[in-house]
Amino acid sequence: MSKISELKAKINSIPEEYKQIIDLRISEFSSFNQKTNEDWFSELCFCLLTANSKAQTAINIQKTLGYDGFTKLSQENLARTIREHKHRFHNNKAKYIIQARQNKNIKEIIQSIVKKENEFKAREWLVQNINGLGYKEASHFLRNTGHKSLAILDRHILNILADNNIIEKPKSLNKKIYLDNEKIFQNLASSLETTPAKLDLQLWYLQTGRVLK
Repeated sequence: MSKISELKAKINSIPEEYKQIIDLRISEFSSFNQKTNEDWFSELCFCLLTANSKAQTAINIQKTLGYDGFTKLSQENLARTIREHKHRFHNNKAKYIIQARQNKNIKEIIQSIVKKENEFKAREWLVQNINGLGYKEASHFLRNTGHKSLAILDRHILNILADNNIIEKPKSLNKKIYLDNEKIFQNLASSLETTPAKLDLQLWYLQTGRVLK
């Protein structure tokens, strides 16, 4: 059995309950097309918080702060709240959120770029214009707002791909290495007849036993 066939068998073995949760998540992401700039900005802040942190920690902070907290609290109070959730980089994260406030119309910005060009150009804009977002976090934000073609190459995804001999685990992730591995991930999704967005959730479940966002 090929490595891809083995991985497909593992994906097919995901319990039905979690398959349904994954489908629900994809539906929730797609619904962002109908949501407001406020919802998009809150999700942007969530993705800023996920770098160098557990996803659940970022989810908890997002629930605590919400749009009003992300947009109205002082940098000092943001940092204090983030620190209370045991995020290691509370000062940097608070600074990035403050800086991101100049793009509170983020939905309009991203949808305009995607309409004129594509979601890959939108990711480039995010990386260049939102301090604290690398390719992984920018891809995460775009996936969570309904864009399905990008790979979120976090340690869980890289580990399971390496463990299944689909990639050689990279020692670092500069732009070239990220995009090279993303192409492999996209080809894998195509061969499994799914999208990168859904495959990410499936592999994340296989690696962690959880479905978050």
